[in-house]
Amino acid sequence: MIDFAIPAELAAERDRVRRFVIDKIVPYERDPRLTAHGPTDELRQELVELARAEELLTVQAPESLGGRGLTHIEQAVIYEAAGWSTLGPVAMNCAAPDEGNMFLLSKVADPDQVQRYLAPVIAGHQRSVFAMTEPDGAGSDPAQLSTAASFDGEHFTINGRKWLITGANGAKTWIIMARLAANPHLPEGPTLFLADGDEPGIVIERTMNTMDRNYVAGHGVVRFDNLVLPREALLGEAGQALRYAQLRLAPARLTHCMRWLGAAERAQSIAIEHARTRTAFGKPIGEHEGVSFMLADNEIALHQCRLTIWHACWLMDNGEKARHESSIAKSFVSEELFKVADRCVQVLGGIGISDETVVEMIFRDMRAFRLYDGPTEVHKYAIGRKVLRG
Repeated sequence: MIDFAIPAELAAERDRVRRFVIDKIVPYERDPRLTAHGPTDELRQELVELARAEELLTVQAPESLGGRGLTHIEQAVIYEAAGWSTLGPVAMNCAAPDEGNMFLLSKVADPDQVQRYLAPVIAGHQRSVFAMTEPDGAGSDPAQLSTAASFDGEHFTINGRKWLITGANGAKTWIIMARLAANPHLPEGPTLFLADGDEPGIVIERTMNTMDRNYVAGHGVVRFDNLVLPREALLGEAGQALRYAQLRLAPARLTHCMRWLGAAERAQSIAIEHARTRTAFGKPIGEHEGVSFMLADNEIALHQCRLTIWHACWLMDNGEKARHESSIAKSFVSEELFKVADRCVQVLGGIGISDETVVEMIFRDMRAFRLYDGPTEVHKYAIGRKVLRG
C-alpha cells in the first residue's frame, strides 16, 4: 500500500513547530549575534532554551536518551517545519553537524562514551564536530586521509591538519578521523576517535571566511599537534572509520534536504507575496507570465523534492540502507532548491539581492548546500557506477 497521508498527530506537531519558529525564532534573524561566521554560542544557547521551554529540543534523539525517537519520515516532516528559519534547527538542536554526530554516536559509542560525549550534546549543553575534511584531499574522497595516528598499546598520538570543520571553535565533543598506523595491538587504517575540545593537542588555527552563515561558529582550520588520547578514545572498531562515516552520511544527507526544503518554502512564500503586491505595467507582477511561470516552477520543484525525500526516508524506516536513494535525493534536492532560491531572488528584483528579506541569505546558504555531505558531482558519480553495474 502507498499512503502519503501525514497522521493527524504528526501534522499537529509540524504546525506547532512552524508556529514556534515563526513566533519565537524568526525575530532573532536580525540579531547582531548572527555573524558572518554564523550564530555565536551565546545566541545558540538562548535559542536552545526557547526550544527547551516548548519541549522541542532534540526531539529526534532515541527515547532511551531523552528524545522521541522519531522515524526518518517523522524527521522529514518536523525538520521541514523547523527549516522555515535557518535558526530553527539550531534552536531545536537538529542542525548539522550535531544532528549527524548524535546519530552516529547513538549507534557506535559505548555506554561510557555516550554519557561523556553524547548526552551533553543531546541536552543542548555543548556542541560537537566531525573532523574529516583535509586541505590536501580527504573530503569527498576520504581514501586520501593523511591525518596520522599511532598507538603504543595505551595511548594514541594524532598529528595532522583539517579544514572546513564546521563548528570547531567552541565545540566540546570531537569526532576525529585519522589513519591508524600498523601496530601490534589494533587493526590499521582509517579510524574514529573521541576527544574533548579543550585537549591541548587540538589547535584552532582560524575560522574560514565562507559565503554561508547558518552554522554555529562557522568552519574552522584545525591542527592536531601530538594530540594524545587514551585507549578509551577509540570510537567503535579500529580501521572502520569509512564504514562508520557511511552510517552517518546517508541519513545526514537527507536531514540537510529536509531542513533546506523548509528554507526554500520560506523564500517561495516571500516571493509569492511580493508578486501579489508589486505592480509593473499596470498590474501585479505575478500576473505577468514570466513571473508566474517562475513561481510555478518553484512549486513543482518543492513538491518533487518533498516526495524524493520521503521515499528515501521510507526505505530507511523499512530497514534499507538507501545509500543509492539518499545520493539521488541529495544531488537532486540540493540542485532544485538552489534553483528555487535563485528564482525567488529574480522575482524580488533589486530587493532580492539585499537584506530587506531573508531570501538573499537563503540563496547564499543554499549554494553551499550543493557541497555539504558530498558535492552533486560525487553523488552522480556514485549513482552512475551503480547504474552501470546493473
